[in-house]
Amino acid sequence: MPHFTIEYSANLDSRLDIAAVCEVVRKAAVETGIFPLGGIRVRAVRCEHYAIADDRQDYGFLDMVLRIGEGRDLPTRQKAGEHVFQALSKHLDPVFAGSKFALSFDMQINDKDTSWKRNNIHDALKVEATHG
Repeated sequence: MPHFTIEYSANLDSRLDIAAVCEVVRKAAVETGIFPLGGIRVRAVRCEHYAIADDRQDYGFLDMVLRIGEGRDLPTRQKAGEHVFQALSKHLDPVFAGSKFALSFDMQINDKDTSWKRNNIHDALKVEATHG
């Protein structure tokens, strides 16, 4: 953890480089300093079918959910969330300027008792850091 899932309206494809969006979010998550590097995941899901407001076809949306593990206090979560949201929001300024657009971001905490994981990326990063 953290795992970011981005859902976005398909009509953004012509206005947005979604790979660049994923990188902005990944980089901002690293910059917070509170997430283990080997746990960061950013994925984007294009929503082909959607309906927004009064159904004008030029409206777009990007909704991001962050799932994190337990153990961080509220001020730490808020500071990290604000940092990530501001980086993403700034990156999306041209989309806001050029169209009607909705951006949302929510953070959820996974219950450790009902969350299972298997990951050898952490070990690989430790070895790489030690041996270059």
